Amino acid sequence: MNAVIQTGGKQYTIKKGDVINIEKIPGNPGDEVDFGEVLMVSDDDGKSTVGTPYVDKATVKGKILGEGKSRKITVFKFKRRKGYRRKNGHRQKHTKVEITDIK
Repeated sequence: MNAVIQTGGKQYTIKKGDVINIEKIPGNPGDEVDFGEVLMVSDDDGKSTVGTPYVDKATVKGKILGEGKSRKITVFKFKRRKGYRRKNGHRQKHTKVEITDIK
């Protein structure tokens, strides 16, 4: 069984047992989390249900495994002939989640 969920402004194609990195959500490692914004669900038979925009009564359950940071992104602003330079960095925080059930 596969599903497409939306969280943190992004969409993820998942199946049971997948481990995904999503935008940071509140919770501690070991906590259960429910994703209610399910956009599509497909059965093992190949039958798909597409929501408008979400599938009614469909939920995806997961377990938080941990938190971390992504690789560093360098942000460099520059305007020629003005002496303007700004260099910044950014590391996005993420949560590692294991998908335990799709209903």
